Amino acid sequence: MPPAKPTAARISDTEIARVQGYLRKTLGNPKLVIEAPAKPGQSAEVTLDGEFFGTLNRDEDEGEVSYALHVVILEEDLPEPPALPRR
Repeated sequence: MPPAKPTAARISDTEIARVQGYLRKTLGNPKLVIEAPAKPGQSAEVTLDGEFFGTLNRDEDEGEVSYALHVVILEEDLPEPPALPRR
């Protein structure tokens, strides 16, 4: 029998507060905010200083819970690449 697939579950307010505190401490930024998803099974939205930063999902597999942070970086937000040296 194949292993069970992880299932997405609603993130409780308590879990959001715990994960938010962990991320603020780990990333060294108190302006990180996790907003609860509108519907069960949807991703929570993560913002940093009011700007969209990524999404957070809660997974449960065989009774073990994990949280996955997906960080989104838009190419348009990146700095210009450094100039290549002339030969």
